Amino acid sequence: MKKIAILTAAGVGSRTGQDIPKQFLHIENKPLIIYTMEAFQNHPSIDEIIVVCLDGWHDILKAYAKQFNITKLKSVVSGGDTGQESIKNGIMEASKRYSDDSIIIVHDGNRGLVSNEVISDAISTYNQYGNAVAVIPCTEAVYESDDGETSKKEIPREKLYRTQTPHVWQLKKMIWAHKEAEKRGIRNMTATCSLMKELGEVIHFSKGSEINMKITTVEDIDLFKAILHSNKDNWLKR
Repeated sequence: MKKIAILTAAGVGSRTGQDIPKQFLHIENKPLIIYTMEAFQNHPSIDEIIVVCLDGWHDILKAYAKQFNITKLKSVVSGGDTGQESIKNGIMEASKRYSDDSIIIVHDGNRGLVSNEVISDAISTYNQYGNAVAVIPCTEAVYESDDGETSKKEIPREKLYRTQTPHVWQLKKMIWAHKEAEKRGIRNMTATCSLMKELGEVIHFSKGSEINMKITTVEDIDLFKAILHSNKDNWLKR
């Protein structure tokens, strides 16, 4: 049973304010998307990679993949007008190439610091429960506000979890979800877990990580660089 990573890299990256999409920005002489591809290239359980890419950047992506020896890359497809459409395009491409029982691991192309442990736990959770969504617990105090300036209601943080990627489902289930979304008129769900929840599915959590950060701003790039150069202290318990 093959395990296929679908990496989404079809955003224009407007919040970084740069002239090129964020997934192609060079960090330490390497495009961000390559960091992400390398994580799945180097994971022993991942068989192949599909990238959902911004139009006009397909050949550039393939050239980078060749330069950095990403041999698991098997297909590059165009994104859609929304995140939901982009993921659907990746799923439909997978349906042409792989059997219905294949395992699909959807991951944001701009989360380049995803670790082997996070990927492995997502697959392990899928094997146990039939799906997996990487999450991290909320550690800050959280308040609800109607006007964005004041609040009288604090939401218990013990009940709150922040979702990340990977998201893992069987290919057959993914195909069903996107076809069902069309029937019901469900649009613009930016994440697979949101779509599945909307369709009444129970979501199972796998372990995320604060380091598994999503690059959306210039400040995020500074943090990314800092993490790349950091050394874990040996005395810290993990």
